[in-house]
Amino acid sequence: MENSRDGEKSIRTVLMTPVVIFLELIRILFIMAIVVGILGYIVGNVYLEIGTDIDKYGWMTYIAILTLIFVLYRNKLQFSGWYKGKGREKLPKLVSQILIFTSISLLFLPPVLSFLFN
Repeated sequence: MENSRDGEKSIRTVLMTPVVIFLELIRILFIMAIVVGILGYIVGNVYLEIGTDIDKYGWMTYIAILTLIFVLYRNKLQFSGWYKGKGREKLPKLVSQILIFTSISLLFLPPVLSFLFN
């Protein structure tokens, strides 16, 4: 009897894994859409107010925001989702610091470049 229950558990686990992965991907896309939309709008308006050419340098903003979302997801959000499988570990502290510094630099770079080259 116990073997049939173990078999049922493993079949249920195998069948649920694609569903859980799909739900986690939907969750990631939802988080990205909301955060990129809100932060992109806010930063875009700030750039317009200070006279930054967002058509030319706006792409740096989105790379910075996506990098910040990546760090946030890998260090915090992945542990609160549906997926509980292998490979769930935080980014090393140095990597997190480098990515955050790079993102903040990319956020400040468009106004500087717009001022220098326009």
